[in-house]
Amino acid sequence: MYAIIVAGGKQYKVEQDSVIKVELLAEKENETVRFKVLMLNKDGQISCGKAVENAYAEAVVVKSGKGRKIDIFKYKSKKNERKRQGHRQPYTEVKITAING
Repeated sequence: MYAIIVAGGKQYKVEQDSVIKVELLAEKENETVRFKVLMLNKDGQISCGKAVENAYAEAVVVKSGKGRKIDIFKYKSKKNERKRQGHRQPYTEVKITAING
């Protein structure tokens, strides 16, 4: 059994006990969070739309952190114009505990 959920404007394919990294959430460690289900596959039976209107996936927050650093370097040739920048995307790691629907 698996489900397609929405978290932070992105879609993820999850199964029970799977661990995924989603956009940063406000919840702290060991708190429970619910995600909306878009599609549900239960023993080969696929349901979506109104059939999964009340379905949800329950997850526990494992940890929050920052991803690897991405280096951004912009320059214009022959102009001595350079700009160096870095970015680390914040994320929340969650473990799916149950898929109800």
